[in-house]
Amino acid sequence: MTRMEEAKGLRARTDVHFNCCQSVLVPFADACGLDREAAFQLGANFGSGMHHGSTCGAVTSALMVLGLAGKGPDEATQFMRRFREKNQALDDLSLEEFKEASPVFDADIYEAIRLKSCVEKRVTIGAPGPEAMKQVIEICRERLEKQPQ
Repeated sequence: MTRMEEAKGLRARTDVHFNCCQSVLVPFADACGLDREAAFQLGANFGSGMHHGSTCGAVTSALMVLGLAGKGPDEATQFMRRFREKNQALDDLSLEEFKEASPVFDADIYEAIRLKSCVEKRVTIGAPGPEAMKQVIEICRERLEKQPQ
């Protein structure tokens, strides 16, 4: 199984929510010297732009992967500067640029960081994915029908 297949599987789970950070970090756990549970816990508070709509968890987890893989602040700064200078999103970086930051990245990183992938796989209640939204609407409808008039 590729890291991308694993990330997709994590995002597709409905029993446990994996945020963007966890969905990138957990598949790279072995490359970072972490066990999967530690990676899951490490990424827990980096979802939804660190809970306030800031930097996406995919970015924060990429920086965690770099650090845990032994890359220092210079590599992280280069990684961040590269796409900022080019006014690019992460998915606009070439695979070579990802690999310059860390050799643990491979082509499946693009699917993991696509906005559509991140949103569509958000299936827990309160998430912005279409399936989660359908569930929220259905629950709301049911509750409204049960209310005394």
